[in-house]
Amino acid sequence: MKLTYKLTLAFLLVTLIAIGLAAIFVWITTSTEFSKYLVDQHLSEFVSVVTEYYQTNSSWVGVDEVLRSKGLLPPLPLPGSSPPEPQPFALADQNQVIIILGGGYHPGMIVNSAVLAKGIKIEVNGLVVGTVLTTGEMPARSALEQRYITSINTSLMVAALGGAVIAFMLGLLVAHSLTRPVRDLTTATRALAKGELEQQVPVHSADELGDLAQSFNQMSTDLARANKSRRQMTADIAHDLRNPLTVIGGYLESLQDGKLKPTQERFTTIQAEVQHLQHLVEDLRILSLADSGELALHPRLILSGDLLHRVAASYRHQADKQGLTLWIDVEPNLQEVHLDSERMEQVLGNLVSNALRYTPEGGEIRLIARHATGQVTFIVQDNGRGIGPEILPHIFERSFRGDPSRSGNESGLGLAIAKSIVELHGGKIQVDSKPGEGSRFLITIPI
Repeated sequence: MKLTYKLTLAFLLVTLIAIGLAAIFVWITTSTEFSKYLVDQHLSEFVSVVTEYYQTNSSWVGVDEVLRSKGLLPPLPLPGSSPPEPQPFALADQNQVIIILGGGYHPGMIVNSAVLAKGIKIEVNGLVVGTVLTTGEMPARSALEQRYITSINTSLMVAALGGAVIAFMLGLLVAHSLTRPVRDLTTATRALAKGELEQQVPVHSADELGDLAQSFNQMSTDLARANKSRRQMTADIAHDLRNPLTVIGGYLESLQDGKLKPTQERFTTIQAEVQHLQHLVEDLRILSLADSGELALHPRLILSGDLLHRVAASYRHQADKQGLTLWIDVEPNLQEVHLDSERMEQVLGNLVSNALRYTPEGGEIRLIARHATGQVTFIVQDNGRGIGPEILPHIFERSFRGDPSRSGNESGLGLAIAKSIVELHGGKIQVDSKPGEGSRFLITIPI
């Protein structure tokens, strides 16, 4: 059974139970109050008639005939007919003797004072001449009174049926509105399973179902972006592999055919391409280990200043060659930090290498170490070309190439690897940059 039908039936069942209980309560209350009203009305009329009779006749003889004529007593039963219905009232005279039977009271029965005390005394000229007793029986309803009760019951039944129909329609509407996001998500999920990753479902509400739809849309967007990034990375890696292999293959074929002579320069070129291939394979290996959680770290306590000086020493020659100034700015008395110095040198080295690539001659690159509460911050800052706002959100994505003209010897995995290594240390990496104002990479590591 579909969820819509289940919810509709659940809403209908709950509503029917509520309507049924309400109808029963109203019916019982109406019947009880109407019966009390009839008893009070008949009792008032009964007392009024017997009081007036005694005042007129000074005797109870013949009072039963008057009561029958007023409809307060049933006619005398004919021989062989069924006994009359139990009467709601009895009448005792001044001698406590029952003269009008009713309920469990029969003619000639003497009633004790305790019972008489609960009745309504009939007083004439200051003397108690009789007592009207209630028997607990209900007075017979007239045709008008019975029609009134029947109309009440009919109205309750019609209201209950009308409420049930309205509840069914509203339940169907509510169930449809509740299950519509689920149906949209089901359709989108099936399309997603078929490989159609660009799926967006409409958000109909701001409740939990709306949050679920928004989460699905975000997941679909992220999944599509990741898939696009994976395809782009595969294409870039294939391109990066093809170029050095083409160069190496061309040189080897020419050397083998004797078209080129083996020279040191040509062997150096081949060796450089081989090193590029090794570097690319190593990048892929590191990313694979990071994804699987198997990238091993060997942390130890080191001084932040020593780490920055080692990185600067590795790139100072290249900086001098490009006419760039490489500064080191270390806050005094920094605490030792627990990290894998080799991996962190790889991270900082990648950032410095990028800064060297995009900083023009005469520029400067700063390596900064600062201390904050419970953490140390490494900063690599340059005053180069900067990064455009359309590129900045994707800068740490794998194989993302913000500059298509950048060197073909770069795999585009460096920043993704840097992010993975920093996160393995429990830290985070961020970048602030504006075109023409340089870039500022911040790495925060817990002490």
